[in-house]
Amino acid sequence: MANVGVELLRNVPLLEGAKPSVLEGLAEAAVEKRFQSGQVILQEGSTGREMYLIVEGRVEVVKGRGAEEMLLAQRGPGEFFGEMALIEDRSRFATIRALEPTYLLEFSEHDLSSVLLRQPRLLYQSMRVLSARLREADLQMIADLQRKNEELARAYRELQEAQAALVEKERLERELELARDLQQSILPHEFPRLQGFSFAARSRPARRVGGDFYDVISLSGGRVGLVMADVSDKGMASALYMALTRSLIRAEAKRRFSPRQVLLSVHRLLMEMTQADMFVTVFYGVLDPAQGVLRYVRAGHDRPLLFSPETGECRFLAGGGMLLGLLEKVNLEEVGVDLCPGDLLVLYSDGITDANSPAGEFFGVERLQEAICGTGSLTAQDVCDLIFESVDQFQARAEQYDDMALLVMRASGETWSP
Repeated sequence: MANVGVELLRNVPLLEGAKPSVLEGLAEAAVEKRFQSGQVILQEGSTGREMYLIVEGRVEVVKGRGAEEMLLAQRGPGEFFGEMALIEDRSRFATIRALEPTYLLEFSEHDLSSVLLRQPRLLYQSMRVLSARLREADLQMIADLQRKNEELARAYRELQEAQAALVEKERLERELELARDLQQSILPHEFPRLQGFSFAARSRPARRVGGDFYDVISLSGGRVGLVMADVSDKGMASALYMALTRSLIRAEAKRRFSPRQVLLSVHRLLMEMTQADMFVTVFYGVLDPAQGVLRYVRAGHDRPLLFSPETGECRFLAGGGMLLGLLEKVNLEEVGVDLCPGDLLVLYSDGITDANSPAGEFFGVERLQEAICGTGSLTAQDVCDLIFESVDQFQARAEQYDDMALLVMRASGETWSP
């Protein structure tokens, strides 16, 4: 043991230049210590005046505890620690912990002091070594603080970015809310007073704003225009296209009598004014209350349902046509239908019939037809509410994928007869 200890001590910087007899004396006085991986050798804040030489294994020097722990250095075979006990009577500055099974030689304060007293030159040497160790620890602490400062700066930047993103999200949500309010204000909430007829409508976008819309337009000669339309896609772009299409239909309806001519003109204007890869399906009809006649065009839109309580007939209206705003040329067929007292006309968008159940089934036209055919003499508003209630029950908690819109007209027949 003594020979091994002397060889190790000869390579210790702190004891550089020590006489062989001094090294032999230290080797004889050394106490062997063994520690397992993770075991604490010296605890920060503890008292002790011993110094240790590492024979085998590695240790780490750390400052602080838990999340605040800071790595100052690592030591391996031939290196030592605990040397600060030689020059100051204070508690341990840092914690020493074994990184792997470690074999140490422990030297007492008395043995080390006697060596330094016998060879004063070693005092100068020890001060050099200790100063180097302190500089090393300082540099390590500075590097660690710089790293933590960088982490804090990065966390602060990320926080700022998250706050900015939150502000932007809130701004967009506010704009969407304003857009929703604006779109809702565009849709009519009161309809023209038309003796012998009543109207009701309702819409529910899949997102904050949508592309489905309805309208009842007052025209010359006591006539009214009925509109149900569905813009492709959903969201803000669809809502803007919807507002444009509605404005064009209203403007052209005031200028032209024929439903077909109105939609052909709207189609031409959409092709001229927009380059978006979007389109719109439209049902547009002109109701002449004096004659009880409805002339209409279906531009690719779902077929409306007409229910006659007197006969019990519940049928889809005929007539074909192409969607607007996509292809250069479109074919539109104008059709006329006579109305009878009590007749119920239901215009809807495909969001109603395409509503999904939790099992993935579609509500479908058959369920819609069944709901309408069982309404009897309910008012237009009651029918509108009934259909939405039926869809809601069918959907249960399933997600709504498409915009929904509904326009219902009831012919009471108070001032006209077929």
